[in-house]
Amino acid sequence: MFYHIITIGCQMNKADSERLAAYVDSLGLTAAADSQTADLVFIVTCGVRQSAENRVYSLVKQIKQDCPSTKVIITGCLSDRRDVQTRLKNQVDFYFNINDLPSLAKLLGKQHATGSVAGYLSLAAKHGSPFSAYVPIGNGCNNFCAYCVVPAARGREVYRPAVEILTEVKNLIARGYKEIILIAQNVNSYVSPGGDTVDFADLLKTVNDLPGDFWLRFVTSHPKDLSDKLIAAAAGEKICRHWHVAAQSGDDAILQAMNRRYTAAHFISLIKKIRVICPTAGITTDIIVGFPGETAAQFAQTEKLMRQVGFAQTFIARYSPRQGTAAAHLADNVSGAVKKERAAALTKILRRSALDFNNQFVGQTVKVLVDKIKGNRAYGKNSQFVTVKLPAEPELVGRFVNVKINSAADFGLSGEKVNI
Repeated sequence: MFYHIITIGCQMNKADSERLAAYVDSLGLTAAADSQTADLVFIVTCGVRQSAENRVYSLVKQIKQDCPSTKVIITGCLSDRRDVQTRLKNQVDFYFNINDLPSLAKLLGKQHATGSVAGYLSLAAKHGSPFSAYVPIGNGCNNFCAYCVVPAARGREVYRPAVEILTEVKNLIARGYKEIILIAQNVNSYVSPGGDTVDFADLLKTVNDLPGDFWLRFVTSHPKDLSDKLIAAAAGEKICRHWHVAAQSGDDAILQAMNRRYTAAHFISLIKKIRVICPTAGITTDIIVGFPGETAAQFAQTEKLMRQVGFAQTFIARYSPRQGTAAAHLADNVSGAVKKERAAALTKILRRSALDFNNQFVGQTVKVLVDKIKGNRAYGKNSQFVTVKLPAEPELVGRFVNVKINSAADFGLSGEKVNI
């Protein structure tokens, strides 16, 4: 029997897909190249935005039109949504929560060799890359931001023991992985279970101190839990100079309505602390425009915050109501046209700040991890998570190379490989 996995959404979903693939392999199934050659198609869904949800509806319809006998299995954020199940009635064969992989074996009529799985995060992963690996340190969220469906979809925060995470990381390093990415909905909240006192700063320092030639990244950080101890720990030699800290808004009243539990001034103070310790840090963020009740004056505060911080990249989302969230009970009273205008205004600010940030690298030689070759160009990321383009050479993918930067654009750098 052949299977194919389609992943929608965030890095956490990608990590889930890698563990799902390993588990399905253990049941005796074989990966297929695409959905048209598969007997089973798994869709790891995202419900954070309406556009991601709409993509699921479109995919299911297309799969069933092309291959009516193919079984479609839904997991991820939408797996427990009754309205989604009603809309996809007679089109989806199974639903299961990613936290309950043993139920999948039962659904498929398979008996897993070990009988059960205590926690899916403890499973080995079938990594999609031979040089860059997601290592989930936990799952779920306790923050209940008013717009966010994650606590309802994934449940409360559950974290892996530090010793288990370190074992996985050491194994990846031994296999030659060049990039380790620690991920959770909120890495800052990490505390190793079992009574020890290892927090995320401790975990970062321990991984940073492991021998080997690798980079360490982490996402995502919640401003309310970002401590001085963590900021100091993130200055470790192998830790990439990239912070993703979600601001969401620059207006205090909107932040309060979002249940974010910090102010714009606090957010800015955190960025200043990061830049004191690491002046070249690339700061990226998430912003939502058009949250219920957002006025022009409140949006202007978000524009102000973006100008003050000077983000290297910003992921700008137009608010859409999500079932099961507190904000779903509020009137979605900012028009689509206004949301579009506000997103465009922030993009204009971002282009300027991103270009300013990238210009600092012109004339410098930077370390780049090459991740793909397309045509006669190779592409990779530097420590600050900026895309770098250079002439392609054989066997560059998966290697660290030194690149002299010749030019900068708003969303990328160009250069040529040099030997040092």
